[in-house]
This record gives sequence, C-alpha cells and structure tokens, in this order.
Amino acid sequence: MLQIEIDNGSGFCFGVTTAIKKAEEELAKGGTLYCLGDIVHNSMEVERLHENGLITINHEQLRELHNVKVLLRAHGEPPETYALAHKNNIEIIDATCPVVLQLQRRIKRQYEDVEDELVQQTDANRQIVIFGKNGHAEVLGLVGQTNSKAIVIEKFDDVKKLDFNRSIYLYSQTTKSLDEFHHIIDYIQSHISPDAEFKSFDTICRQVANRMPNIASFASRHDVVIFVAGKKSSNGKVLFKECLTVNPNSYQIESADEIDMQWFHGANTVGICGATSTPKWLMEECRDYIKRWYKV
Repeated sequence: MLQIEIDNGSGFCFGVTTAIKKAEEELAKGGTLYCLGDIVHNSMEVERLHENGLITINHEQLRELHNVKVLLRAHGEPPETYALAHKNNIEIIDATCPVVLQLQRRIKRQYEDVEDELVQQTDANRQIVIFGKNGHAEVLGLVGQTNSKAIVIEKFDDVKKLDFNRSIYLYSQTTKSLDEFHHIIDYIQSHISPDAEFKSFDTICRQVANRMPNIASFASRHDVVIFVAGKKSSNGKVLFKECLTVNPNSYQIESADEIDMQWFHGANTVGICGATSTPKWLMEECRDYIKRWYKV
C-alpha cells in the first residue's frame, strides 16, 4: 500500500502566517481591504483570500486610492509607499515580517552613515551591496532604503562586477541560500583591495535557511517527492532544487490537479512538502487527491 507523508517542517513561515492572520482579522471586521501585491506567492491561497474579500492591487492602483485600508505584505515596502499612503490618507495595515523590517533599518542606517559628510571625506565611494533577486518585492523595499543606490547581485558570478578598490558592505535578501552567500563572502575577501573595507552582514532568515537541510533529509526518505509551491515563489525555487538534488523523482506542482499518477508507478512512499509560501491545507489537499486515486 502506498504510504504518504506530509513534511511537518513545510508550510508558511512566521512572517507569512502573521500577514495572513492580519488580513483575516481585518476582513472579519467588514469593509474593504486592499493588499499591495499578492499577499503570498501562492495562487491558491491568494484565491482563497480573494473569495473572502481581499482585493489585490499594484503600485499604480495605490496612487489612485484615498481614505481606504491597505495591507502591506510580509516582504516589506520602500519608504515611498508609506509617504504616498500618508499623502492619500490611506490606513496602513503593516504586516512586514519583523526579520525584513530589522534588515531594512540596518541598511537605512548604513546608507545614512555613508551619506554623512565626515564619512564622505574619507570614503566617498562605499558600495552597499544586496545579494537578492532583482525586482523581488523584498529587494525593492531594501534598495528603497538607499534611494535606489544599493547594488543588487543575483548570483555568484555577479560579484565579479563589483569594484574591489572601493569599500563593500554586503547584505542578503532574507530567503537566499546561505551557502551561496558564504561563497560570495569568500570571493570578496580574497579580492578586496587592502585599502578598502569589507563587512558582511548575515541577514538570512534562519527559519528559512534551516529548511534546506530539513527538506533534503525529508526528500531522501521517499521514493517520490511532490513539492507544492507557487511558480512566483523564490524560496520555492531554491527548496525544489534541493529536493531534486537528493531525489530525482521530485515534481513541483501548484495544485492537486497537476499530479500525474504515473509518477508513483513502482513507488512505496510519497513525500509531500512545500515552500514557506505553501499553505498546509494545500499539501493536505494533494495528499487526499492521491489517496482517493489509490483508494488508500
């Protein structure tokens, strides 16, 4: 008989859980609630909240709104968003993840230090560098703390484009790979000029980073792995890649109707796991779909 296990370590991280809870609490009060961008990178969960009344908007639409409530998701926003909300008398329901919020403040302090006149006299060309995905909501919020002057590097090869004769202050998007971040640090340390300063700040969320070894262990225990995540999820891409590395019989899906029963031919165990943006109910739905097919 086919055995199916859902990974207890998968599912929403603290930041996403808090954002969804805040949205549900506001929706329960009645009235209209807008959310700036998808509240989570999972279309099924977004649709569930839409059915409960949450309206997703983009930044262009935000400019046209006045006297309403707008929820800011866990990814965070740049200072301009708060300024616009104040101007348009918009009530902000701030669900920015505490880990992201702390990172924003650190980068802002670093930038203000760089902008200080006394500092400029000694080192006018310091580089604030963020290891992250260009255009990602969290990264836009981080870059916004520096008046868009921070340099974003997406992958290891991008680090070679930095000016190693100038000081470098390196931060990371909270959901990036810890191993790749350390790889980048090693490269900068071996190439930075003796006259320049280099400081790195490990700002990767441990709740996310710890999922890498956990999900690798989980994937290795099963014949087939079903990884449930939205296609927009950066964290999902990283974790699914880890699943594939340890178990080539790993398949990424967004919903149960994408499951192909041919995947389980000859298998005894199936593991179901997901990203930090994957709701538990969706993984359970996938489990139940397989059970009905196999009459488990």
